[in-house]
Amino acid sequence: MPEKMRDIVVITGGASGIGASCAELLAKDGYQVVLADVQLELAREVAAHVGGLAFAFDATDEHSIRDLAQRVEQEAGPVYGLVNSAGITQKPLPPEKFDLAEWDRVQNIDFRGSYIAALAFSEGMRARKRGAIVNISSVAGSSSMPLHSYAPAKAAVISMTQCLAAEWGPSGIRVNAVAPGYTLTPMLQEQIDRGHREVSGALQNTPLGRLVLPSQVADAVAFLLSERASAITGVNLPVDGGWLVGCTWDMYGGLRRPA
Repeated sequence: MPEKMRDIVVITGGASGIGASCAELLAKDGYQVVLADVQLELAREVAAHVGGLAFAFDATDEHSIRDLAQRVEQEAGPVYGLVNSAGITQKPLPPEKFDLAEWDRVQNIDFRGSYIAALAFSEGMRARKRGAIVNISSVAGSSSMPLHSYAPAKAAVISMTQCLAAEWGPSGIRVNAVAPGYTLTPMLQEQIDRGHREVSGALQNTPLGRLVLPSQVADAVAFLLSERASAITGVNLPVDGGWLVGCTWDMYGGLRRPA
């Protein structure tokens, strides 16, 4: 008998970090993984490792995104899931010192690109009345940080997730978000090495007392894509070790650590 066709999941920004961890876990879970990234050669390496496919993708280019959706449907098959993981961060500069062109670039990749990808891939999902989208937001979207484009972009991703969940739910599409906390990705490590991030204070305010691993974010993504989450849509799930609930305890002497 022929092998049952596996559900296809597209991961934007799948060549590294959280996207690559999602690819590895979802492939183990039995999905056909498609990686889409501006770093095509790196995406091909990850795809070869997990038995998936790789396509070129530019989150700043609407035509690139829409062409990707058409190519994947034609060359791989009907897409069940989309993980919007493509994103960049920024230097923690005051607004008056943060170049507006860079502000636009962060918005275009982290928010606009995610919106267009959801729009493009939902077309087939809505026609089939089946699908799931997981957007990678951030705890920055629910708190105040000196990241005057990144944080608003991630807040917009959270709002977009809620809006699209209500809009497409009647068509059988679930839309959720995962909000990573301080996650030890190559991007964060680079920011730490350059002196743009200091994580010791964050760890003191994190109840679980540790950074998040990309694989732990992938666990949440896999859950929200799965049938186990079939009644869940429109949520923004923090995966942050409890940072959001612990970050306001400083004025009360900090978290109560065991002696």
